[in-house]
Amino acid sequence: MKKFLFAFACFLVFGNSLFAQDFQGKAYYESKTTINMDFGGRQIPEDRKKMILERMKQMSERTYILSFNRTESVYKQEEKLEQPGMGQGRGGMRMGMMMGAGGEDYYKNVKSGKYAVSKDLFGKIFLVNDSLPKLQWQMQAETKKIGNYTAYKATAVKHVSEPNMRAFFQRGSRDEQADDKEPEVIEKEIEIVAWYCPEIPVNQGPGEYWGLPGLIMELNDGRTSILCSKIVMNPKEKIEIKEPKKGKEVSQAEYDEISRKKMKEMRENFRSMRPGGGRGMH
Repeated sequence: MKKFLFAFACFLVFGNSLFAQDFQGKAYYESKTTINMDFGGRQIPEDRKKMILERMKQMSERTYILSFNRTESVYKQEEKLEQPGMGQGRGGMRMGMMMGAGGEDYYKNVKSGKYAVSKDLFGKIFLVNDSLPKLQWQMQAETKKIGNYTAYKATAVKHVSEPNMRAFFQRGSRDEQADDKEPEVIEKEIEIVAWYCPEIPVNQGPGEYWGLPGLIMELNDGRTSILCSKIVMNPKEKIEIKEPKKGKEVSQAEYDEISRKKMKEMRENFRSMRPGGGRGMH
């Protein structure tokens, strides 16, 4: 508790001095996602399996830049040359969909409590506009160094829904009638572990995460780990933070429902590609 009170005091002291200026910065994050690939008993040639795993590994390692000021931020994937084998074909699109790829910009405004993100779903652009998700953060006593900064630990429990890879690769027809049919979506609760820095007094963090008395510099949800590798404070060139406006405006719940339907359609098309399963995708 003493460490948290000290951290909060730092937040107030640094905040009063820095917020009096045109305060802004950029934080660079390295993101890695653990892949637990399960083909649901489906017999896939080894070369094909190797290619799928390699694509997923490439998609799971990304670099992001969080541009922020006192109240706003944009979390954007760093632009890189396309990696060999990734491709923009149907295979690449399907894999990107399952991995949540897309490189969309995630805009947050902590003053208004809103976020916006433009998403490309199989060639159709949606603008997800909704209230910022709020986690009940629990402050912990632990601290550690991240670069030259002292970071403080906080944890929270989050409910998530994610595609079930076993269901996607599960064989069709007979399996669809089985009592042990895999659910297409897995509902579960996960623990979020974050490390925040009161020396950088912004209520911001990577992606959808925010709500701590200092910049979130490291985060782990059990599957994805995100670590800040570099921070640039008050650069000479003014940072532009633009709220995305492109796409059909929907709420998060509406987008999730549309995405589920597309995933189901993609799953059926995938099954039809197996020998004797139909015509395949068009």
